[in-house]
Amino acid sequence: MNLCWSAGSACVNGLQQLHWEEAGPAHGEPLLLVMGLGGQLIHWPEALCADLVSRGFRVIRFDNRDSGLSSDADAGIDVNLPRDWLRSRFGRRCASNYTLHDMAADSLGVLDALGIDSAHFVGVSMGGMISQIAAARFGKRVRSLTSIMSSTNHPKLPAARLDVLFGMSGIGPRPRTREAVIRRSTAMLRRVGSPGFPTPTEYRMQLAGRAYDRAFRPSATMRQTHAVLATGSFEDLLPQVVAPTQIVHGLADPLLRPACGRRSAQLIRGAKLELIAGMGHDLAPSLAPRWSELIAANAARA
Repeated sequence: MNLCWSAGSACVNGLQQLHWEEAGPAHGEPLLLVMGLGGQLIHWPEALCADLVSRGFRVIRFDNRDSGLSSDADAGIDVNLPRDWLRSRFGRRCASNYTLHDMAADSLGVLDALGIDSAHFVGVSMGGMISQIAAARFGKRVRSLTSIMSSTNHPKLPAARLDVLFGMSGIGPRPRTREAVIRRSTAMLRRVGSPGFPTPTEYRMQLAGRAYDRAFRPSATMRQTHAVLATGSFEDLLPQVVAPTQIVHGLADPLLRPACGRRSAQLIRGAKLELIAGMGHDLAPSLAPRWSELIAANAARA
């Protein structure tokens, strides 16, 4: 199915512009896709979006603040990732330009701009954290919650594999040219990718090129990373989640370890947990049918 996306943007939560796209029946059940760290709305696999539309959902995807075509959110706070990662591991807070709580409010602003009272939330990685916070703090706006390869952000959860952690640390020279950025992005995805659901390198390179051409914003991605560190654990909020919840996590995830997904499932009442062998920390297109089935089944519980 070739989707026809309509696009728009709105002034949301103090931002000049938050960019969104939607596809599917206008009167379908709204389903909001919340992207992860450094990702753009184009990173959602088209196969997943098409499958959800075929199930009757009105699918909405958007660029988080500091990504894609949405506005910068630089309040002038210094970003020092190595220092503040260490602070976060000891449960200490740090000043930041914004937190995941602000990004949760952004997601509701997208719904407001589209005149939608409530929606099914599907978040991946950082987007799963944002969606969990939204479900806890704004329960009436979240019909169901599906959190994929995400976490409660607690400092005592297992850390990422060392090579992955170093790659995300911000230490060392950062590539700037299109070719160098594509090489680095593709190499990072090989490290964190799903060994049981391999993605062709050519697909990854093409998508990385599209993302670079659309919006190359390394400083903005650093601010998103800083927001995750500055937010700290939100475990105290999760018992407030009342929406039907599906947690999906890969047993081969080297970034957010399986214990991270298990922890969310433990703290959210009635949450279902799906652990997938061979799934890592990437949006492998071959996983789209399985994810779509889990999302739809969870939405049906609402």
